Amino acid sequence: MMKKRVIRFLTPSPLGHPGLIVFSDSEKAEALADSLASQFRPVSDPSVPAFIEMVDVALRSYFLTPVSEPKLTNPDEVQEATRGLKVNKAPGPNGIPNRALKRVLQRAVPFLVLLLTHHFPSVWKHARVISIFKPGKDPALPSSYRPISLLDTIGKLFENILLARILHVVSERGIMRDEQFGFRPRHSTSLQLARLVERITRNFGEKRLKGAVFLDVAKAFDTVWIDGLLYKLTLLNFPSYIVHTISSYLRGRTFELTFQTVTSSRRGMRAGVDRSPLSSSVCMSTTCPHPRTTSS
Repeated sequence: MMKKRVIRFLTPSPLGHPGLIVFSDSEKAEALADSLASQFRPVSDPSVPAFIEMVDVALRSYFLTPVSEPKLTNPDEVQEATRGLKVNKAPGPNGIPNRALKRVLQRAVPFLVLLLTHHFPSVWKHARVISIFKPGKDPALPSSYRPISLLDTIGKLFENILLARILHVVSERGIMRDEQFGFRPRHSTSLQLARLVERITRNFGEKRLKGAVFLDVAKAFDTVWIDGLLYKLTLLNFPSYIVHTISSYLRGRTFELTFQTVTSSRRGMRAGVDRSPLSSSVCMSTTCPHPRTTSS
């Protein structure tokens, strides 16, 4: 007696999208890209139009003034920045892995030109985003997928050079509070936790109370007001070549999202910053500055 063979056809799980439900991988890639692009939205507050206009006028005037001459890069600086590249990271859109970049003879000439022109190339501002499903979540919701951005490794090398210069300015001028540990060299999470435990233990021994406030800001990086961020850098008197370069770095960023084997069309980022150490350090420098003291 012959056994019947049952063939089961797997029905692709649907994905919810505003106004419709999509099934194919190409439709899902576009839907997830739309969802991600909608998160990079400028925060609009109609109650402060005068302040927004003031920032706009101030920045237009600032970017018309002569730019300070940057300190030129050198092979040692490029070599130091290369050491910070992790070899196990996936390559960006150009496909060049960090391991290959580390083996190439370091030359500072391209970065000399970039610093002198205060320009961050558009190709380095384009991200290839991979969508990773979060275990235990509803596959029909776009929020159940974690976006992982992959950027060109050469662009990351330039970011490391610029980051080192920003941190030097922050340290030299005492801009950031000593209690700020995030995205700072020799300030790890473990040290901050040890500091917190030591304070709690000491107060407990002295029979004193210790209060703590934990704040989690939703979409903090995705909704950063770029003009406001640049305006704060000017108020903190950052070298103008750094402000111009950061402006070029933050504006005009784009991404494409890959779902399974399908890639979406290109999307732009209307606001927000990426979560790189460079962007994070800039945000922390401007949102958590050291309080200024004046003598009466």
